[in-house]
Amino acid sequence: MAKPKVLISDELSRRAVEIFSERGCEVDFKPGLKPAELRAIIANYQGLAIRSATKVTAELLAEAKNLKVVGRAGIGVDNVDLKSATAHGVVVMNTPFGNAITTAEHAIALMFAVARQVADANASTQAGKWEKNRFMGTELSFKTLGLIGCGNIGSIVAERAIGIKMRVIAYDPFLSEERAAQLGVEKVTLEQLLPRADFISVHTPLTEQTKNILSRANLMKAKKGVRIINCARGGLVDELAVRDLLVSGHIAGAGFDVFTEEPAKDNVLFGAPNLVCTPHLGAATVEAQENVALQVAEQMADYLLTGAIQNSLNMPNVSAEDAPRLAPYLDLAEKLGSFAGQLTDTDIKAVAIEYEGQVAGLNVKPLTQMALTGVLRPQLDSVNMVNAPVIARERGIEVAEVKHERDTDYTSMIRLSVTTEKYTRSVTGTLFGGKHPRIVEIKGIEIEAEFAPHMLYITNDDKPAPCSARTRSTSRPSISAATSRAARRSRWSRSTSPCRPNSPPRSPASKAWYRPRRSDSEEDTNAPHQRDHGRRRRADTEADLRQAARAVRRDPEPDQGAGALPADPARRRADGAGDRAVGPAAQGHGAAGLSAGGDHQRLPVLNGG
Repeated sequence: MAKPKVLISDELSRRAVEIFSERGCEVDFKPGLKPAELRAIIANYQGLAIRSATKVTAELLAEAKNLKVVGRAGIGVDNVDLKSATAHGVVVMNTPFGNAITTAEHAIALMFAVARQVADANASTQAGKWEKNRFMGTELSFKTLGLIGCGNIGSIVAERAIGIKMRVIAYDPFLSEERAAQLGVEKVTLEQLLPRADFISVHTPLTEQTKNILSRANLMKAKKGVRIINCARGGLVDELAVRDLLVSGHIAGAGFDVFTEEPAKDNVLFGAPNLVCTPHLGAATVEAQENVALQVAEQMADYLLTGAIQNSLNMPNVSAEDAPRLAPYLDLAEKLGSFAGQLTDTDIKAVAIEYEGQVAGLNVKPLTQMALTGVLRPQLDSVNMVNAPVIARERGIEVAEVKHERDTDYTSMIRLSVTTEKYTRSVTGTLFGGKHPRIVEIKGIEIEAEFAPHMLYITNDDKPAPCSARTRSTSRPSISAATSRAARRSRWSRSTSPCRPNSPPRSPASKAWYRPRRSDSEEDTNAPHQRDHGRRRRADTEADLRQAARAVRRDPEPDQGAGALPADPARRRADGAGDRAVGPAAQGHGAAGLSAGGDHQRLPVLNGG
């Protein structure tokens, strides 16, 4: 197996390079690439490790044909087009804990510097002045600190502030009352925070909801003499408003480490009174640089080598311990989704995935996304595990995930139901021996069948004639059924029978035959005559399967009247007639070909009559 290749395009600790190599990845260290240079080589890599300099744009991602993961050494990912990455199936990770302490300490440092006018006092003293009476400061102890955002960094700021006897109030929609009590902070609304806080420190990501959260209007609501600290992201605070209010005296001081445009070589804030600025130094410590580099290298290597996902912004997290346990269930979920998706010939309204038994105790979010991928793939080739939930949401498909604690006939079961305008159909699967996927129920009919790359799936009235017609029609030299299964709900009800032909058809025809791609290693280059024979046989198989499908779908011959199909189209729809290709089978009164899961290329469905 080839080693995954990783490109480090920004300055990172050399220890990160060592970690990638030690874990079994091939790594190139090329910081400082121009955008055009990066686009020219990105197709060669499965992983891209960055800091803030590299811009992961939609244009770059369009060229990244093999890219699987982008790792941001740090917290902010505003230099990554997250929407485009998701659409391309690229997992985006950050390292939210590696520089949390460093950034929190910098916020506290700016609070002290602003409160005691350290920067101005330093400049004055070194200029030979001794303006002792000019720089009258204020204590932090017993002042009220208002935190906008109380997550990883905000909570550390709260702990440090409480340590110097500050009262801490926090506005954060995601902060629970229990967590607030644990931290020793008071949870408040933004409207409550503004007039109460002596210091306001911002610790939120930059989103549409948080952009300009400290607007001019909100700053005017703040207490006169307030001091503003921003070590989070430029764009969270109205910089022009801060300057005006510093000049007017409504704001007593401000400390900024981040700016709307960086590098900030010219900013409206510069030159304002009682202002302390630093050039985005929040994470600029030896410890933080080492921590984020090591963390991003470990996370990316885990994902590329084991499938474990940590600190992802567009995928459910999967621990290294869970990854091997989930692997066989991911395979089952995709096959069930592919089976159900190929059965569906109208717009999907809802998808429900139910988990029973041991699988219900696992992290099922990745399984749900994989099942959804299988369902949507027959309709949309570009769907992948990362973007499947987004596509479902955009198409108005309601997705439900349900866990059951009830006892089942199997150790674990996954049931997938697809609802359209006409019907709701379900398929249920399990693992035999903990690793072999099996179908155990289709549309409420219990059955036990293996998944295979090519299958015929047939539904018919439970009468002899269709079965004999099918048997006679498929009794041809080029059709060899490796296995066959049959089941029914009850006597004289509808029955179902998936079977697995040895030889699949090849040429394009109708809609939904899928087949895993054949790898180069499987091709026998030393036997061209065998390949020619195989082509002729497959051509015969295609023709014979078409005839078989037509024979099974059309009304029986006169001497088989007892097996006639319902003439009423409404009844046919109600009974499930007209089903087509599915995962690894085809369904309906006709026969159709399909394949289950895996890496697909589109091939024809054989749908007779």
